[in-house]
This record gives sequence, C-alpha cells and structure tokens, in this order.
Amino acid sequence: MTRAVVVGATGQIGRAAVDALARDGWEVTAVSRGGDRDARWPGAVRVAPADREDDAALSAAVGEGCDVLVDVVAYGEGHARQLVSLAGRVGSAVVISSVSVYEDDEGRTFDTQTEPGGFPRYPVPVTEAQRTIRPGDATYSTRKAALEQELLAAGDRLPVTLLRAGAIHGPYCRTPRELYFVKRNLDGRRRRVLAYGGASRFHPAGVRNIAELIRLAASRPGTRVLNAVDPDAPTVAEIAAAIDAVTGVETEDVLMDGPPVDGVGDTPWSVPAPVVCDMSAAREQLGYRPVARYADTLPETVAFIEQRLAGRDWREAYPKMLAAYGDLFDYAAEDAWAGGR
Repeated sequence: MTRAVVVGATGQIGRAAVDALARDGWEVTAVSRGGDRDARWPGAVRVAPADREDDAALSAAVGEGCDVLVDVVAYGEGHARQLVSLAGRVGSAVVISSVSVYEDDEGRTFDTQTEPGGFPRYPVPVTEAQRTIRPGDATYSTRKAALEQELLAAGDRLPVTLLRAGAIHGPYCRTPRELYFVKRNLDGRRRRVLAYGGASRFHPAGVRNIAELIRLAASRPGTRVLNAVDPDAPTVAEIAAAIDAVTGVETEDVLMDGPPVDGVGDTPWSVPAPVVCDMSAAREQLGYRPVARYADTLPETVAFIEQRLAGRDWREAYPKMLAAYGDLFDYAAEDAWAGGR
C-alpha cells in the first residue's frame, strides 16, 4: 500500500480527492485545519489537524514520508518552497492551479478584464502551451503563476503535476456559481436576463473529474502541467436550462445582445469571449477519461445549495459569494430594465 497526504482535505476538491485515492487503495492522511472527517470517506482514512501556513504542522502530517502529497490550497512562492522543502520525504506532488494563469497574445488576462476591452481572447480551445501571466504576489492569478514557476523549477527534486482547473463546481463550494440560478428558481423568478445572448462559455471543472486526474497523476509521478476541466463547456443558457431541469421549473430567457447593463444580465459565467480548455494532454499523458459530465453532477450540487440556503439569507450562507460578485439578486433592477424595453 502506498501513502498519500492530502492538504486541504475538507474543501470541495480535497473531499473528492481523499475519496478517490482511498478507494484506489492508497493509505490516505487527510490534512485540514480542524482535522475533520467526511462520513463518506472509507474508515481507513486517517485525519490530521494542521494549518497550511504552519511549516512544522505540515511537516508533522507528512511524518516519515509519503509517496504523493496532494495540495489543493497552495498559492504563491512561499507555499511552493514549503512543498519543495519536503522533497526528501515526498515522492511526488499534485498541486491545484488555475486557468486564470493564462494570458492571451495581446497580454490580456483575468486581471485586466475590468478594463475597457480587457477581457482575454484565448484560442478555442486553450492548450497548456498558451503563455501565462507574469508571476507575483498581487492577485490570485499572479500568485498561482508564482506557485507554478517555483514548483516547475524544482521539478528535478520534487516531481509535480500542476492541474489548471476551470470554473470549479460541486458540493461544499463556498462560491457556487450555480447559486445564481438555484436561488432565482427558489424565489419563483420565471424570467431571467442573460447578457451576451446567453452564449458565454466559461469551462466548468467538476470536483469528481479533478479527483480522477489527481488519482491518475498520483500513480504516474512526473513534472507536467495539465488542464483540468469537464468534457463539455456549456453556454450559460444551457447551464440555466440544466438547473431548471433539476429543480423542476420552466423559465423564460431574456437575451441581451451585448454586455450587462448596470449589473443586469450578469452571471458568474458571463464573459464576452469563450474560455474553453483542451484536455488532450491529460488523455495522452495520464490515460485520463472524465467520470462525469456537468449536467450529471448538478443534482448533488443543487441539493447542497438548497440545503445550505434553507432558512438563511443567501449572504449569510455564502459570504464569499457576496464578496466575489456583489449583489447577484437585484430583482428590482432586472424588472425595471425589462419594463423599459
């Protein structure tokens, strides 16, 4: 039996990764700040409390060594160096990065999207050969780029698979994009406004598919960078319809030809140009095959959101969603816009 240590084990990706590795026969130590256990994990899974920022605690969780260390919560140079310092006791690593590290051929990135004409125009699909943003510590994207750069430079000491995830979805998400349509349906809204003609595509990445990539990479140590997204990249209108199907309602789409107007028509997937990633490298290098399509995972995701919302204000249930996107449910503004058409 080979040993795996999963850091960030009780987050949405970590839970799925622990489960996938344990069921594949790995001896798994699940590391989280609370040292908690998921009831769905096999009983053989060990738990260990450790704060990601505490070098000594993380080192203690690794103990005498492990064959693979899976880190789903690493950012920046500091975390990369922390992992590399464990190289003598860790056989290889699998680390979650993000598609937000990509830069288009004009130098536009997710960090420039709020500027006029600043949203990146990537090739469709984006491969791992696409150039990336300059590393730094100013933003999420630059920190992920710094993490990647530092780990790849140390690949001779610590083989690492970096997984560039898309729009992550699944249970236990603290910023579930699906909330946008789930809450509308719960509130009885039967008309929704979608910018860009409802045709925006922001490639989703289900936690079950990411966990499968982690499982395969753990058994095939090497230094590589791979996209981590679902087999399909539905439009925002298709996502809305799929959520309607799960919740059992019918909703009319009101389509804007262009961008949102004062926030009306904006959704967490609404982008002026497609973000669609290629998965050929994962198939070729790991023999990867997706385990679930986006729509297949929605019943579990929707049920989790509905349960968390029950009897609570959405801002209390999902404060990070409010911080990231602002007020997503300004129904008065939507009705005023629709009434003025």
